[in-house]
Amino acid sequence: MKAFAQLYLRLDATTSSNAKLQALRDYFASAPAADAAWAVYFLAGGRPRQLVPTRVLRELATAMAGLPEWLFEESYQAVGDLAEAISLLLPESAHASDEGLAHWVEVHLLPLRGLPAEEIQQRLPQLWAQLDRPSLMLCLKLITGSFRVGVSKLLVTRALAQLAELDAKRVAQRLVGYTDISHRPTAASYQKLIAEESADEHSQRGGQPYPFFLAHALQAPTEQFDTLLGPPSNWQIEWKWDGIRAQVVKREGQLWIWSRGEELVTDRFPELHGMADSLPDGVVIDGEILVWKPGADAAKPAVQPFALLQQRIGRKTLGKKVLADAPVVLQAYDLLEWQGEDWRNRAQHERRAQLERLVQAHPLAPLLLSPLLEGDSWEALAEQREQSRNLGVEGLMLKQREALYGVGRTKDMGLWWKWKIDPFSVDAVLIYAQRGHGRRASLYSDYTFAVWNAPPGTPDRALVPFAKAYSGLSDAEMRKVDAIVRKTTVETFGPVRSVTPTLVFELGFEGIALSKRHKSGIAVRFPRMLRWRLDKPVDEADDLATLQALLA
Repeated sequence: MKAFAQLYLRLDATTSSNAKLQALRDYFASAPAADAAWAVYFLAGGRPRQLVPTRVLRELATAMAGLPEWLFEESYQAVGDLAEAISLLLPESAHASDEGLAHWVEVHLLPLRGLPAEEIQQRLPQLWAQLDRPSLMLCLKLITGSFRVGVSKLLVTRALAQLAELDAKRVAQRLVGYTDISHRPTAASYQKLIAEESADEHSQRGGQPYPFFLAHALQAPTEQFDTLLGPPSNWQIEWKWDGIRAQVVKREGQLWIWSRGEELVTDRFPELHGMADSLPDGVVIDGEILVWKPGADAAKPAVQPFALLQQRIGRKTLGKKVLADAPVVLQAYDLLEWQGEDWRNRAQHERRAQLERLVQAHPLAPLLLSPLLEGDSWEALAEQREQSRNLGVEGLMLKQREALYGVGRTKDMGLWWKWKIDPFSVDAVLIYAQRGHGRRASLYSDYTFAVWNAPPGTPDRALVPFAKAYSGLSDAEMRKVDAIVRKTTVETFGPVRSVTPTLVFELGFEGIALSKRHKSGIAVRFPRMLRWRLDKPVDEADDLATLQALLA
């Protein structure tokens, strides 16, 4: 644990990618394989289920620190991170355990899940007493699931590839599925990540998918496209679907479905299981899982809003009504493996042609082919893009016809662009604020926004909250808003402050849907602050009617 805590401190102390890369290489070069296995898991984004209820941790830490509850809460709010706050408040221990990361996770931490609160409160003080302060903070971050250190999965991949003298793409492929919640890291699984390449490695992949190829955002004026991209004939153009990106893997008579987050989601989509019988072995399809309900207008795609799919994802059990109300399909747009052969190094148009033949030869309702769009100019395609919202899509995808299928958001094997439509936007009023996390832990940077429930002049007109946002402002703007929040606070509710409504912001968001859970009756997707409307008084902010018009 001590060695991993020192790695955490090195990574947290720098913003240099090269320095982080060197720190990772130094750690992996000396760490036992079992410890390295868990380090890769956490650094690459793995999150085990919550081990200890937050309430139990707060109560125990308050008692051990000998503080009144209000002072502990103030300290927590000042620090902004529960694990860091507890590690600073507890008395420092003179003992430092020499047990490794794997031993701590497997022997001490994972067994805590599900224990009665009384037993947890007996065990934790004994465990914490064995750790120095950096190790204690790290232990608490693992317990709370708040371990983050500004290291990307790509950087971990590069460190392992350099250490083992392997192609980084090979390591990236081996890492797929490594952080799935069902996977338990072991010394053997780590050794597989850094093992020499073998001729039969591909045939031993089982249900493992490929690393996903990601698109870059395209934000240039249409009149510049000919210069930037060349003619449309160089590109494969499709709708940008708003669903769950997924790979369907069919090998050895079995079917696996993986999300872009490298989570195995086969059980969540029983409608797609029929592809296990219809698809041949040795096939991997890249596509989008969508809620699909054909209507009377055959010319209009039957895709339903993402909010409907999101409601289904949140359920632990899928009853008949849920499956009937939100039936899903796979909108297929790429073929990564065919007849057991990796096709990622073939051109985009070649992969597409074989995908079309596959879908035609194996027609099945849950498997659809993402249609291609045509246009003799970018202006003509821009006109089609304007229909995106009416069709329930987010814009267009532009894929180079000669592009290979890369790893992550790269440009070395070809290009994919996402040409999204402009976001929805409304002018909203800031009514609540909460401190942020990390470097913004001392600033009120997380905001709740509201719109009016009626037009100006209406009796009893009031502000109704509808969205939370924390991104979009510069650091200088954030400090100014923080100062105003502190001066205009009306009440405090734990970490949240209500403020006198004085600030108006233009909020942008990708989607909007009806919601029974929100007081406004509306939920928005990916809200962010586009600009601070210093020119607009609070009374002129938008109202619910504006949001309801966007719903249409």
